[in-house]
Amino acid sequence: MQDYQQAFLDFVVEHEILKFGEFTLKSGRISHYFFNAGLFNTGNKLNFLSQCYASAIAESNPDFDVLFGPAYKGIPLAATAAIALINHHGIDKPYCFNRKEAKDHGEGGTIVGAPLQGKVLVIDDVITAGTAIREAVDIIQGNGASLASIAVAMDRQERGTGETSAIQEIEQTYKIKVISIITLQDIVEYLSQSNNAELQSYLSAVEDYRKTYGVN
Repeated sequence: MQDYQQAFLDFVVEHEILKFGEFTLKSGRISHYFFNAGLFNTGNKLNFLSQCYASAIAESNPDFDVLFGPAYKGIPLAATAAIALINHHGIDKPYCFNRKEAKDHGEGGTIVGAPLQGKVLVIDDVITAGTAIREAVDIIQGNGASLASIAVAMDRQERGTGETSAIQEIEQTYKIKVISIITLQDIVEYLSQSNNAELQSYLSAVEDYRKTYGVN
């Protein structure tokens, strides 16, 4: 596990962005952990998140020309990741985002910021069903650009309706690599190495969940 991943897990546990217990998911599955990316809702939390995105992107070193944040959740993620990339890694990349509705005055159109062109790295929080990413790809391709990679905060490494996860389906469909700050495997390792007895008490339940619903 990289230092930024360890720091990320420490942070999300401390701020209860990642919680352990028993949670009923939209799918009806009973999960023993819950990651709520919507709780990155202060300047300090968003600043930290952006630095972790930048570290994950810099480590993966994808070939891309522009960051794209799909409306609405991806907008602050793309903007702050662009700042963190230049401030902490010396990587200066343009960014843009889309409007949900086309603007019929001023500059018009649906894309705000840099031109959506060349190789595009999409920034999002999590990928559950993959629907939002497919919509983003339609926008990217509609502008004559191509999908280079996707960066997310967490990969649940969990099967969908078939034997693969939504992230695996996207990687196979678009022949790309999805970058994640952490994965479910990282959470398992974090719990197993923790000196906190309460955190360690959740390890077996989280491991069982992964055995039941996880992907290879």
